[in-house]
Amino acid sequence: MNNNTPELTNKIAREAASLLYSGAEKEFKQAKQKAAKTFKCKFLPTNLEVAIEFDRIAEENEGPARIQHLIKMRKEALRIMNILNAYNPILIGSVWRGTIHHESDIDIRVYHDEPSDILNALKKDDYKIVRTEWTNVTEKGQKRTSFHAYLESLTQERIEIIVRSHEDLSRKEKCEIYGDEITGLNMKQLERTLGENPAKRFLPF
Repeated sequence: MNNNTPELTNKIAREAASLLYSGAEKEFKQAKQKAAKTFKCKFLPTNLEVAIEFDRIAEENEGPARIQHLIKMRKEALRIMNILNAYNPILIGSVWRGTIHHESDIDIRVYHDEPSDILNALKKDDYKIVRTEWTNVTEKGQKRTSFHAYLESLTQERIEIIVRSHEDLSRKEKCEIYGDEITGLNMKQLERTLGENPAKRFLPF
């Protein structure tokens, strides 16, 4: 089947989203390829089309409890950001977007040149550090290194802290899924969101 129609695109996007939601696939590219193979088609939907279907699946399966979980995660994020306030914390990922699902974690980016300072601050507040790692990414020929700490809170929320150098503070980054700039929420913006519209979504449409 190689005739690319809106109906076929939706079916492939839905299948890819199902693979991601179930955990059968971890990356968008592999999920889309596998879904297209299921429908015997070489055409791949966009990441945005898959993300929209993923959001629908999460809503169908998790219902009203999803919003309550989002608010809980945002409150936990604010608590962590208060601890790390000296390091310019920014809430990113699905908790920022408002598109969480049952396996989502809290993603917070901070800017500091000594990751050990971040870990020590978190240990003082009873966060369990599960593991840490350094990652390297090459963008436009330039290599960028970041430190990742994976934590668990007392409420069993999973958290990822991404530590980047101070020189990355003004760096702009494009979202591979939604195509907009990853701005996230700083502490004041998150406080305002929780006070005015705690389940607000931050999407480019």
